[in-house]
Amino acid sequence: MKKEEVPQDNGSLSKVAQEVCYAVDENGNYTTVQSSGWEVKSTALDESIKLIEERVEQTKKEIAAGKLSPLAYFMEVHRMDISILASYAGIHRWFVKRHFNPKRFRKLSEKTLKKYADVFEISVEELKNFTVNN
Repeated sequence: MKKEEVPQDNGSLSKVAQEVCYAVDENGNYTTVQSSGWEVKSTALDESIKLIEERVEQTKKEIAAGKLSPLAYFMEVHRMDISILASYAGIHRWFVKRHFNPKRFRKLSEKTLKKYADVFEISVEELKNFTVNN
């Protein structure tokens, strides 16, 4: 695409940051051009954020119903999956998955809870005492 054809649609991130795109200048050389966004990309990003918010709300309901531990909430809010959480915490995926069980979560050692709290940048107390109303 030519330098003057780089999209400049105001999107979700245009107020926060600009994107760098490659384009061809008037001499036929590749150059970088700042873009404030592209409507298609902004629509896709907005949709993905909406889906994440829905997953967070569903997770809150499952925690309130006693089906999941607070780990699931913090994992969703931080846009992680079990593999990423396991990697950051230094805990095997199999154990992380087991820690989503509220009964098992309540029995976790302070050392294990500290690993999770550090990943989420919260205190152990915040993790242990999380309620859906937060």
